[in-house]
Amino acid sequence: MTLHPLHQRAVVADTHNDLLMAVSARPPHVWSSFFRERWLPQLTAGGVDLQVLPVFIDDQYRPEGALRQTLRMIECAHVIAEGNADRVALCRDAREIDAALESGRIALVLALESMPGLDASVELIPTMHRLGVRVASIAHFGRTPLADGSAEDATGSGLTSHGVAVLAEMERLGIIFDVSHLGASGVAHVLELATRPVMATHSAARALRDHHRNLTDEQLRGVAATGGVICVNFFAPFLAEQPAGYTLDRLLDHIEHIAGVAGVDHVGLGPDFVKEVYDDLLPPFCEGENDRGVDPKATVPGLAGPEGLPLVTEGLLARGLPEKDVEKIIGGNVHRLFGELLS
Repeated sequence: MTLHPLHQRAVVADTHNDLLMAVSARPPHVWSSFFRERWLPQLTAGGVDLQVLPVFIDDQYRPEGALRQTLRMIECAHVIAEGNADRVALCRDAREIDAALESGRIALVLALESMPGLDASVELIPTMHRLGVRVASIAHFGRTPLADGSAEDATGSGLTSHGVAVLAEMERLGIIFDVSHLGASGVAHVLELATRPVMATHSAARALRDHHRNLTDEQLRGVAATGGVICVNFFAPFLAEQPAGYTLDRLLDHIEHIAGVAGVDHVGLGPDFVKEVYDDLLPPFCEGENDRGVDPKATVPGLAGPEGLPLVTEGLLARGLPEKDVEKIIGGNVHRLFGELLS
């Protein structure tokens, strides 16, 4: 695919790709080479300049092995960066991100997704910061010692006392708080307490698809009011209820809706590319709906992985969005936010 000139010159940021799950499942001695052979060509084809790498711990490691697997995946990210230093850099602050971009390398930023290995141990947040984590969420679908995930919305629960302490510690250290997956009452609680911008790394618009994983217009405005960014999820079942709606146009509808509600300065891309990860990790007989009622391998045609990202740029331009707005959406807003918060 020939990249559109705007896509080529813009900073393209993806705030959620679970590739660490697939890479870390391999023996450690091939982590670096597997990333270089399997994932680097896709990131390059997609024009990705800034890639957030979430550390997500699958159920088989919880609870006993969660912290060990968290550390193993963080180590995997470091090994990837060290073994591919000519092409990528693991970045801890805005200066390192800009240095990577200026040298033509992909800036990698570590994130924690729901912190299952830490539980209520607030004292380990500085440890994660020392290891390079710069973005984090505190819940997934279920309940944690810090907060309830979005699948537990019926509880009406906000952050626990430990969750409140974690938010304060993250703000003190300069770790960006991620509200994706957090229950509705938890999001409201965070927006009430936050003193720095927060972000949603991979959430779509609930007004267009009534799913608990998506954000309401009120929540979108709340994140924007902090100065934060909502990065739109590409996962097809969160975009539309029926497979007929799993289209690029539907994804663009979500992007435009969020831009209309939150403002174009508060929208980014958080694709949540998981199909290849599941192809790698799940045997064929496990295909079909998971315990959350969605097909984990469902995708928008052409957007199963990062190489499809130029389609989003072209689609937004075809809809008549100004180039300066498209540039903000595909990465400029995230780059700006990281520049402000990761100092």
